[in-house]
Amino acid sequence: MNAPLYARTRRASVGALGEAALIARIRRWLGAASPRPPAGIGDDCAVLPPLLGRQLVTVDPLIQGIHFDRRTPAPAAGAKLLKRNLSDIAAMGGRPRAAVIALALDPRVSVAWLGGFYRGLARESRRHRVPIVGGDVATLPGAFVATLTLIGSAAGRVLTRTGGRRGDWIYVTGRLGRSLATGHHHRFQPRLAEGAWLARRPEVRAMLDVSDGLAKDLWALTPRGLAPAVYGPLLPRRAGASVAEAMGDGEDYELLFCVAAGARRGPFEAAWRRAFPGERLTCVGRLVRANSVPPGALVPGDFHGYEHLR
Repeated sequence: MNAPLYARTRRASVGALGEAALIARIRRWLGAASPRPPAGIGDDCAVLPPLLGRQLVTVDPLIQGIHFDRRTPAPAAGAKLLKRNLSDIAAMGGRPRAAVIALALDPRVSVAWLGGFYRGLARESRRHRVPIVGGDVATLPGAFVATLTLIGSAAGRVLTRTGGRRGDWIYVTGRLGRSLATGHHHRFQPRLAEGAWLARRPEVRAMLDVSDGLAKDLWALTPRGLAPAVYGPLLPRRAGASVAEAMGDGEDYELLFCVAAGARRGPFEAAWRRAFPGERLTCVGRLVRANSVPPGALVPGDFHGYEHLR
């Protein structure tokens, strides 16, 4: 049974600890995932070694009621906070280096729940060799928000969302849809190795991770004057997922990318199977002129992904 986010008694809450004691607990919960100062928690800033090549920086929050609820185990919520950011680094073919966390929470939050959260975060940190080097704690009545900033580096080419051209093939990794219902929204693993591999492939022109739903994220890959022609029967769906769910549910954290129109797709897909046996890769359509979407193709505008503030 999951520990509740909010403590039943003040004695069991972070409010009873206070800030200094809570930070000491956080250090203990993180353990080896956080190095000693000045490389980790304990100074005004963390001191990091210089990175070779271009640096990548991304930030994502984990918000109570939006990214997790009472059904999500506390360790899974902590792991998800880091994995959401790792997925962004993966989408650009990068390598994660270090992270900081800003924690804003109600004083009633349970110490036991928060301990599980940080232990889950620490396990994921060690798995991907990403040290947690600092952060901040603040009071936020009635809510829990953890925001993680991740620093990474590019080993070679950086893949961005721009670069697609008319005729390019649209590919996606894994399966889509019913992320919340199946628990995939917190069980996923970021596609770091796959993203780095794709960044080394010259036929791959643009890439991002599917977090807000395929219907929304497709447009970020689509240059002005073009449209994504996607075919419903080709969509790799999770068990029980409809086409609408595959297009709009979001929180899939799969890689969506364009392959050059003139590329030899057979050898490319064979190379993928050798590199990642058992991991699904699907061509779901291609980029076409906006006024030339073929009959039978889905129109992404007929589906809706997730958009903040709407």
